[in-house]
Amino acid sequence: MITGAKKGNQTVRIITINVNGLRSACSRGFYQWLSKQNADVVCMQETRVQHTELPEAILSPPGYLAFFNDAEKKGYSGVALFARRQPDRLYYTLGWDEADREGRYIQADFGKLSVVSVYLPSGSSGPERQAIKIDFMTRFLPLLEKMRRRRRDYVLCGDWNIAHKRIDIKNWRANQKHSGFLPEERAWMTGVLDRVGFVDAFREINEEPDQYTWWSNRGRAWEKNVGWRIDYQIVTPGLRRKIKRAAIYKDQRFSDHAPLTIDYAVNAD
Repeated sequence: MITGAKKGNQTVRIITINVNGLRSACSRGFYQWLSKQNADVVCMQETRVQHTELPEAILSPPGYLAFFNDAEKKGYSGVALFARRQPDRLYYTLGWDEADREGRYIQADFGKLSVVSVYLPSGSSGPERQAIKIDFMTRFLPLLEKMRRRRRDYVLCGDWNIAHKRIDIKNWRANQKHSGFLPEERAWMTGVLDRVGFVDAFREINEEPDQYTWWSNRGRAWEKNVGWRIDYQIVTPGLRRKIKRAAIYKDQRFSDHAPLTIDYAVNAD
């Protein structure tokens, strides 16, 4: 049980955000906002820290146990997961060096529920990084297939660096040849959802346009809401009917990404 409430159906609130530097997000009020959200689990990507060097105020926010998977390279990548209680188990590796050295995965198990913070590579800096991204996607897919075969509920939170459909990106025509909206990336995401059988939790209950989680720092994109929806909570189908609320928070800006909050009515056993 995550929340510590009585047994039965409980609302479990999960937040995911690419913080684009945890120190930077905290300086912009992220922890103050988080303290008011009543979240059970918080997943972060691109923490860009060595957590052993963090001051206590950032390392351990009140009310949470904090778990980090840092990249070997300082100031780069990294994921974290905050939880209200100690997970039953924690996993930090995907199984191949390129991803594991960059700190791209952490999984916490609570009973029959697994919550994952995952950060897929970006390919926007050039062909070499795009090749690494495609390799990650190729290797990650069999792991997703294994998850689907297990008798567990999974919530895979994170920056997947892919806008899936035209509705998920403002300028889809101009970006069809850009990393993050390439046909092969979108087809891969379709395979995760349609063939493997995962569910895009946000789109399950919100099919409205102009719902984005990332905005370029150029051209007043945030102000004009010229964005991409690349941050997800991807869930196993057993959770499909338990998705109760989904919200993208835009009233404050903690990074170039916005927090995505989803509430699930789950059995708390």
